[in-house]
Amino acid sequence: MIRRILSAAIWCGLAVVAPAQKIDMATLAPADSTWYKVMENMGAEWKKISNGGVNLVIHAGGVLGDEPECVRRLDHHSIQAAGLSGAGLSDIDPGVSCLQIPMMFDSYEELDYVRDRITPKLEARLLQKGYVVLAWSDVGWVQFFSTTPVQRLDDLRKLRLFTWAGDATEEELWRATGFRVVPLPATDIVTQLKMHNLDAVPETSLYAEITQLYSLTPYMCDVKWAPLVGATVISKQAWEAIPTSQRGPMLAAAHRSGDALKADIRAQGARAVATMMAGQPGKKSVKLTVTHPDAAAMAEWRRQTEAVYPKMKEKMVPPDLFAEVQKLRDEYRSQHAAKTPEPAAVRGTR
Repeated sequence: MIRRILSAAIWCGLAVVAPAQKIDMATLAPADSTWYKVMENMGAEWKKISNGGVNLVIHAGGVLGDEPECVRRLDHHSIQAAGLSGAGLSDIDPGVSCLQIPMMFDSYEELDYVRDRITPKLEARLLQKGYVVLAWSDVGWVQFFSTTPVQRLDDLRKLRLFTWAGDATEEELWRATGFRVVPLPATDIVTQLKMHNLDAVPETSLYAEITQLYSLTPYMCDVKWAPLVGATVISKQAWEAIPTSQRGPMLAAAHRSGDALKADIRAQGARAVATMMAGQPGKKSVKLTVTHPDAAAMAEWRRQTEAVYPKMKEKMVPPDLFAEVQKLRDEYRSQHAAKTPEPAAVRGTR
């Protein structure tokens, strides 16, 4: 009897001290950024929901490499989760690129309308690749930050333009349309700008402010090139190792985090532009100058960009998803009065 009691006590003790399931998550987001703080809050909620059974460890600021490297780490199971932009998500499945077609959307309202209707298909595609989408979010509007002013696409063609290393298809499309692209890991952008090996970077305003990228690329072209979407994903294997009873509350917490992040990013986009235009405290010479293409230049941006759509459908975005996104966007526009595309910069600061 004593032996059985001791045995039961030992097993109970083992259950109590069993190590928490560690989930390593990688992200390019800096440790003091909005993106990081939201992920950190989600991790705290997960720990509470799981009674300490799930420990989310966030590796921020690109310490584990840029997004293609993070995807490779996911595939090799050296990490279990990642906060990725559409660039990294597209490495898992090219279908995600359908939400980032250049000059397809004029507003967040259009993006939301399309995304709400197409993400079930995207999530199913990602699940087939072995990943569960915990939450969708935004990174912001991609615009071109450069060392010299850009008004027209031909101005951009003269510059050495960053593109993600490892994406041969995107590189080929840029080159085929006359651009001088420099394929690099995202973690090398600042170094190459400082070495004068790079002249222009497609980036979001908030990220440019947080990383001080604009101090090296002091001009931003007021053209909404594309929304950069994001999502937090976890490997299906790691997700299914979590007790079933905990997954529902944890997914709900992730959704709340995604919604909070989306709202925050959108609110901060225009503020970031205004802050960069005002300049760094004590460094008034470091200011962002926003260039505003006129109507003729904007029409040319659209004409040249849309002329590449057939090639994009062949090589970058699955044709069925491209067609569905275009159909849904047109559907939204037909249901709403035409609006002037909202500007990137704060008009009152001109």
